[in-house]
Amino acid sequence: MEDKPWEKPGLFKAKELEISQWIDAEAKHTDPIYLSDYPNKFKVIFCFQYWCKGCHTKGFPTLIKMIQEKQHNNDIVFLAIQTVFEGHKENSFENMVAIQKEYGLKIPFGHDAGDASTNNISKTMLNYRTEGTPWFILINEKNRVVFSDFI
Repeated sequence: MEDKPWEKPGLFKAKELEISQWIDAEAKHTDPIYLSDYPNKFKVIFCFQYWCKGCHTKGFPTLIKMIQEKQHNNDIVFLAIQTVFEGHKENSFENMVAIQKEYGLKIPFGHDAGDASTNNISKTMLNYRTEGTPWFILINEKNRVVFSDFI
């Protein structure tokens, strides 16, 4: 039987993010963000695509509710990543910036469209074995994935 560590919550170490395009909470370009920037923090990563209807009807509302509920908890970090695997023209960096502004989300957003080495598929999708969007990845303080699934 093949070992599938991503199916064992809390048992596989979160892989470092490999995303070069980021904007900060104010929609300004910023240096790459890494999980290691947040030691001993619980990390909530929301994976989306601009053109994903489920992201707008369910994903972003869920993210907003989570942020509102936990905004004063300094031990939780929220990140949004556009994990592009199709529709690269529509799921662009510029449209990602527009989404952050549209929803008024004051959290970092990353644009992960992969590269030639991944056949232009999001590295986050490959590293975390996500199957589409909207998708949440929850990483505990010890950098172990405790949830990774559609919402």
